[in-house]
Amino acid sequence: MGIEPGALRSVAVRLASEAAEFVRHRRSAVDWATSVRTKTTETDPVTLVDTECERLLRRRLASLRPDDAILGEEDGETGDAGQSQVRWVIDPIDGTVNFVYGIPAYAVSVAAQVEGVSVAAAVADVAADRVFSAASGSGATVREANGLQRPLGCNPVSEVRLALVATGFAYSTVRRERQARLVAQLLPRVRDVRRIGSAALDLCAVAEGRVDAQYEHGLGPWDWAAGALIAREAGAVLVLPGADAPSSDGELIAAMAPGIAREFGQLLTDIDARSPIPG
Repeated sequence: MGIEPGALRSVAVRLASEAAEFVRHRRSAVDWATSVRTKTTETDPVTLVDTECERLLRRRLASLRPDDAILGEEDGETGDAGQSQVRWVIDPIDGTVNFVYGIPAYAVSVAAQVEGVSVAAAVADVAADRVFSAASGSGATVREANGLQRPLGCNPVSEVRLALVATGFAYSTVRRERQARLVAQLLPRVRDVRRIGSAALDLCAVAEGRVDAQYEHGLGPWDWAAGALIAREAGAVLVLPGADAPSSDGELIAAMAPGIAREFGQLLTDIDARSPIPG
């Protein structure tokens, strides 16, 4: 099967849109008292809808792209990308805590990778009914709830002291303590800090100019594979781990508007945020 980025982008948008509609419907239908379990810690939830949505995405990919491999947050990696060269990296609900609490900031994330590099991506902002997407060399766009589509671009900010920065925190208490110390060092040197609760949406926010930079430690590949491509195609400068780096390694992920990339990158070095924070 083909690996043309534009065609893969169309598949990613289709999958993310269908999955987002499924998640919207299921959130109002599920008995939350019996549908939430935990993963790495007691504060790290996974819901029935997470697992149902990933299975939906896998079924759709088996129909549309049967020769491709799939890496998902809930069910791991299946298939062999050797024949088609394409691996899909999917997160059925990025921002599960927000989803459980009804905070409208959670997403479906779908990326197509070739040799570990994302070449097409879509991130569906479920509650807002918006879909961000990108393909290598083709720029990034967002499709609004009314169907209108517009191009994305980072803010023209040029000073870190005026930058709005997004970040996130791990479920491991040891990693959280280190992350809290980093925020304490960062906060006096930027405009402000936001913790939205979805890494995929944070990266899209950099692409859209809703924040000027994003950084976080210990994300899994499903958290950033789609959003990072969208940010890059919108002009952001990225710091990324290897395609299969486990979240337990605690490596840094960052996306920065180009006008502050050098200064913000140096700030991350100054506060020792470039070092991994193992979980």
